[in-house]
Amino acid sequence: MKTKLTIVAGLFIAALPALAQPAAPNLPKFPTPAPALNAETTVIRPPYADAPEYQVNPSVPQGEVHDFIMYSEDSKIYPGIVRIEGDLAAKRDPYGNRMPWPAEQLSKPGRYERHVYVYIPKQVKPNAPFIVVQDGHSYINRMAPVLDNMIAAHRVPAMIVVAPDSGGSDAQGSQRGLEYDTLSGRYADFIETEVLPRVSEATGVALTDNPDGRATMGVSSGAACAFTMAWFRPDRWRRVLCYSGTFVNQASPPNPESPRGAWEYHATLIPAAPRKRLRVWLEVGEKDLHHDDPEESWHNWPLANQRMAQALAAKGYDHRFTFSLGGRHGDLRVLQATLPSALAWLWEGYRG
Repeated sequence: MKTKLTIVAGLFIAALPALAQPAAPNLPKFPTPAPALNAETTVIRPPYADAPEYQVNPSVPQGEVHDFIMYSEDSKIYPGIVRIEGDLAAKRDPYGNRMPWPAEQLSKPGRYERHVYVYIPKQVKPNAPFIVVQDGHSYINRMAPVLDNMIAAHRVPAMIVVAPDSGGSDAQGSQRGLEYDTLSGRYADFIETEVLPRVSEATGVALTDNPDGRATMGVSSGAACAFTMAWFRPDRWRRVLCYSGTFVNQASPPNPESPRGAWEYHATLIPAAPRKRLRVWLEVGEKDLHHDDPEESWHNWPLANQRMAQALAAKGYDHRFTFSLGGRHGDLRVLQATLPSALAWLWEGYRG
């Protein structure tokens, strides 16, 4: 097994995951209205400015960011796939979305290298609480100064950030799509049995087994993945933070138990299941992907996230929903304006 460990200084990678295809321009539009305000729902508006917690404060302890690589040949859960680019991969539905096809028609074995980033605060203690952040390279150094400041102010616990990248590409037929858009406990098992042991091995930190001290976060398909981790393994994950969640029909390969992919969360799964011990923070932008596509497309991001909030509210979940006027998909302006308050709410009640 190959291992690399480095201290990353000044890492600030702004690249974001590839996004879904835009809707076809000549179809009728169905703009999604803003949600009604209530105790759990907030509507925010521009201008969006970075929260003050993003300012580096040399008077507070500064955490360190470490980096190592995981290789597909070492994984028993995700040995690696790549999309077969061709007519099937290029085909779109009337709204510009990729089509689901059987796995053997859309993908083939393919190797990947996965970077895993780990933020460790100076105040870390054994059995530390932590948050797993999908698409780690895009967010690890955006989170580090925020946590430096918030940990020093005792607004959140001295948590570790485990920020693995995906296995690559995006959407149907890709390794990232297989990991993030699949509705199952497979990715949660991958994190538990393959990623977390390597984090402890590479950094020497001891991570908590207490599910109340474990959070998961993501943007886009990474947000759907964060919710999936907790939904299928609430015995391991209790706190979920989602930006621009892909709670739409993007799962591949198709699964007859969830035929519309993550759209099923708000349409069938949450309403039908007993309430789980989850705490969930959601955000979506007014102009997020396919914001004016009809419901029957099953790909309208603002509508899907509103439905998620409604489904969680109906079952009595502890949750918050933020709707950002003018916000777009994975809008970094919104993330950097709201992340500190979202993290503070997410960790309320934690007793480590």
